[in-house]
Amino acid sequence: MTVPYDPELLATLLAVEQTGSFTQAAARLRIRQPTVSQHIRRLEQQVGRTLVHRTTHSLSLTPDGEAMIGFARTILAAHEQAAAYFSGSQPRGRLRIGMSDDLALTRLPQILREFRRDYPMVDFYLTVEQSRVLHEWMANDKLDVLVGKRTPGDERGRLVKRDRLVWVGTPATKIDLTKPVPLVVYAAPSLSRSEMRKALNRAQIPYRSACVCRGVNGLIAGVAAGIGISVMAASLVPAQLTTLGPAYRLPELGHIDLVLLVNPRAEERPATKALIAAVLASGSRSLSASTT
Repeated sequence: MTVPYDPELLATLLAVEQTGSFTQAAARLRIRQPTVSQHIRRLEQQVGRTLVHRTTHSLSLTPDGEAMIGFARTILAAHEQAAAYFSGSQPRGRLRIGMSDDLALTRLPQILREFRRDYPMVDFYLTVEQSRVLHEWMANDKLDVLVGKRTPGDERGRLVKRDRLVWVGTPATKIDLTKPVPLVVYAAPSLSRSEMRKALNRAQIPYRSACVCRGVNGLIAGVAAGIGISVMAASLVPAQLTTLGPAYRLPELGHIDLVLLVNPRAEERPATKALIAAVLASGSRSLSASTT
């Protein structure tokens, strides 16, 4: 007999996968941490397999857990569409969406395309900009939904993915640490620019801004041309660039949060709720560099 999987348990597994933490998953779902543990145990009992490998300091999905994540996304998306269909409240209207420019290179555009297919009465006003600009627009009530970055310690928004920051260059990149390291940076203020400078200052490594650019395409072009090195979220490194490993003796960087922020004035609209569900159901895969 086929076991029906509880959408609540599947949503908990997705939250654990996306946040990498039972504590963070509980905060997102607004439930207690023991409840998260209970949901995962119940789902594992239903499946008859271990889905999450837990240690004192970390957790990771097992191969069966990775497989279940794919099924969970499909089941939850179908559940959301069925609920909208039978409630008779098909979302409609216009959504003002802000997207960090480097996230335009991920699967997010495909998520929006699939959303538009499922909810044809919802139109978009899409702004692609640097995160700092988008946060200003949100504060000034110019956006309904924002998908972008936040600084370490900032708790605003729903965490979709926590990612490592890495140094990027090309296979031909050579660095002489006795001379100022040439950097390709966004115009200030910039989260990645601030993090790379803090890391180099801590390591007492001299640097210079060899190329200042406005958008991610300019940054990729500058690094690919060999003008200098830069910093990106690990999952956003495009095929044109490569991660610079330990052999380059560059300092360790921190992490960056990729988040979903919602304008309080728009969060109860059916269209907004549907988009939030689509992005969160897609999870961390939606914020990884597209391979197409």
